[in-house]
Formats: sequence, structure tokens, C-alpha cells
Amino acid sequence: MQQNNSTTEFILLGLTQDPMKKKMVFVMFFIFYLGTVVGNLLIVVTIKSSRTLGSPMYYFLFYLSLADSCFSTSTAPRLIVDSLSVKNTITYNECMTQVFALHFFGCMEVLVLILMAFDRYVAICKPLHYPTIMSRRVCTILIVLAWIGSFIHSIAQIILALRLPFCGPNLIDHYCCDLQPLLKLACMDTYVINLLLVSNSGAICSSSFVILMISYIVILHSLRNHSTEGRKKALSTCTSHIIVVIIFFGPCIFIYTRPPTTFPMDKMVAVFYTIGTPFLNPLIYTLRNAEVKNAMRKLWHIKITSESRR
Repeated sequence: MQQNNSTTEFILLGLTQDPMKKKMVFVMFFIFYLGTVVGNLLIVVTIKSSRTLGSPMYYFLFYLSLADSCFSTSTAPRLIVDSLSVKNTITYNECMTQVFALHFFGCMEVLVLILMAFDRYVAICKPLHYPTIMSRRVCTILIVLAWIGSFIHSIAQIILALRLPFCGPNLIDHYCCDLQPLLKLACMDTYVINLLLVSNSGAICSSSFVILMISYIVILHSLRNHSTEGRKKALSTCTSHIIVVIIFFGPCIFIYTRPPTTFPMDKMVAVFYTIGTPFLNPLIYTLRNAEVKNAMRKLWHIKITSESRR
């Protein structure tokens, strides 16, 4: 797996080297990660078990929650464990695996957000054709294409990472392995690879954000023709989606669409979209969505009732 490397492992410097702050990092991110996994899996179980959440929007939300759990799992557990360790080493192969997982599930989240925007566009702007356009077969094909697209993107990233030769310092000033911090350690001119990184990850982030914002502007513009009740419901759903898009793509664009320079705030920005966004998504989608809240209440009421009867 290695190419032209004398480096077999890296040392992750994490968010801080201060022992007291490391304990705070452990407590804080353990709570965040636990909340992320429980919140997203609760949505997954609710959508899978509920008969009222069978529409394409919830079909895509199911995969968004799944991607969120995996995306957070690609970085958070190591950050939590490393906050209790003295020397935080990661092998070369583990580092490459983390790069792959981070980009695979991150790209999956991007593509599912686009599918959710497309679903809302068809539902609001083409309501009569909605059942035909967004049939279960079409939705399944779109999700399969999203998995394939994510795989292609992450393979492209891992190919770039594998081309980097490491022969000197092995200190990664980050809490996880990603191409940006790895470029700083490479024993070669990384201008071309950084250009490829920007044209791959940067282009995906920027173009997806533009597509999503244009689609929601079109959707909101078309709401003028709807009834007050329909407008209120559609506005509530779209607002949730727009909030998620902004808090995910803002940091993502900041990290991946710039020259090979690093800033002190990079790690905190990365924390926001790798750990913060997956934690916030379940809260945003459940607190602002009456159908999901009602389905959750029914599901857990049935479970509690069946348990008490035993």
C-alpha cells in the first residue's frame, strides 16, 4: 500500500496538548458522538419502522442519517480515545483508511442532500408528476448512484494520498488524517496534487452548494402559488434543509477550496462539519418536523406498551 515511504506511522497532535484541556475534549466529544449515533440511529429505526414515513423525503433522510453516523464514526472515536493517550500514533495504512472513509461518507452526505433538494423541488414545483418522477424504483437508483459517486470520489482522494512520499517529519497537526495536513509532510512539490484536490473536493463542495441554494430559491419562489397551509408546511421543511446545507457546506468550502495553506482555525472548522453537523442534523430534522416527532412518539409508545404487558 505504501509508495516511496520511510514513514510507517504518523503522530496526530489532536486539538490540544494541554492535559486538562484533553480531558475536556474527551468529555465534550464523547457526549457529542453519543448524541450523534443515538440521534441518527433513532431516525433510522423510526423511518424503517413507521408506515407514515414512506415518502421519498424520508427515504433519503434515512440514508442521510446513516451517512451522518458513519461520517462521524470515521473521526470522532479516534479523537475521543486519543484525548486520553499520551502519544497518539496512527499507522500509514490506518491513516489512508481514514482518508477514504472521511471522503466516502462525506461525499455521500453531499449527494443525499442534493437528492433531498431535488425531491422537494419535484414535490413543490411538479406536484402532479411527483408520484411518477419520484417512484421507489427511481429513488433506489438515485441512492445507488450516490453510493457509486461517493466511492469514485474517495478512490480519487486515496490515489492522490498514496502518491505522496513521506520521508521526514511525521507530526500531523490535526486530529485526523486528511489530504490537507498530509500535503504539509510530503517530500515533494505538492502544487499539482493540491490543484487536483481543489478541483475534486473543492469543486464538489462549491458546485453542490450553488446547485442546492439555487434549487431552494426556485422552490421558495414557487411557493407563492400554494395555499397558506401548504406554503407553511413546505417552508418549514425547506428551512430545515437550508440550515443543514449552510452549516455543512460553509466549513467544507473553507477547507477544500483554497491554496495549500493552513490556518490555526482549520481544526475547529473541521470539527464543526465532521462532528458538529452530524450531531445537529437529527435535532434539526426532528424538532422542525411534526411527522417525524409523531412517528417517534408512536414507535416508542408501542415499544413501552408491549414491554409493560410482558
